[in-house]
Amino acid sequence: MVDYGKQFMLYLMDEKCYDKYFIDFDLLDGDCFRALLSKGLGMGIIAGSVLVKVPQITKIAANKSARGISLFSVCLDLFAITIHMAYSFVNGFPFSAWGDTAFLALQTAIIAMLVLFYGGSSARSVAFAIGYSALVYVLLGGLTPLNYLLIAQGFNVPILLLGKLSQALANYRNGSTGQLSAVTCFMLLAGSLARIFTSIQETGDQMMIITYGSSSFANLVIALQVLYYWNSDKQKKSAPSKEAAKKPKAKSKKTD
Repeated sequence: MVDYGKQFMLYLMDEKCYDKYFIDFDLLDGDCFRALLSKGLGMGIIAGSVLVKVPQITKIAANKSARGISLFSVCLDLFAITIHMAYSFVNGFPFSAWGDTAFLALQTAIIAMLVLFYGGSSARSVAFAIGYSALVYVLLGGLTPLNYLLIAQGFNVPILLLGKLSQALANYRNGSTGQLSAVTCFMLLAGSLARIFTSIQETGDQMMIITYGSSSFANLVIALQVLYYWNSDKQKKSAPSKEAAKKPKAKSKKTD
């Protein structure tokens, strides 16, 4: 009979660590603990990434507006995520080290389509979906040489920073974070910070470590803006009601 429990644990750790934990009962091995923690974090990040940008998508759809969201920033972010996904996939890195990018790419593409759609151009939204699908096929379908992906991954850091910080600049100019979802911003920050550790542990790829470090910095800037503009947005919403309350009531004319 197949030992499904052992098979599952061997997905989280190698045979050596399995023997240490379950045969020798050596639970204090540092290398095995770090490997298990990294794998667990990776799977947790992937599970979280399935819904990480859903609050942002639902907020745009509910308000039927993408006000305050920079399409330029979204597209750059999508390009960086897609290149990172293709680079990791072609290199054969463990799915637990990059699987979240697949779900992030899909959700970011949907956000870009919604920005175009609510910007008044449904045709561009459809064209974007078709063009992006073709790009993903070219990158992941074995049509792009690995050395080209390595070069593209090298440009990921400045592209990612430019995309995220352009959103931060738009927030600063608007004096508000607009339709940005606070839940999404903080989940992206937590995920990128955790990915620094999993990249060190599971791949050792310097390019991936630098990419996630840069992503963490950019996500931190936007998360801090969300906190800073939180009260500002609330005050703007309540301002009309306060002004209406201050307006003097029209005096009724007395009739003889």
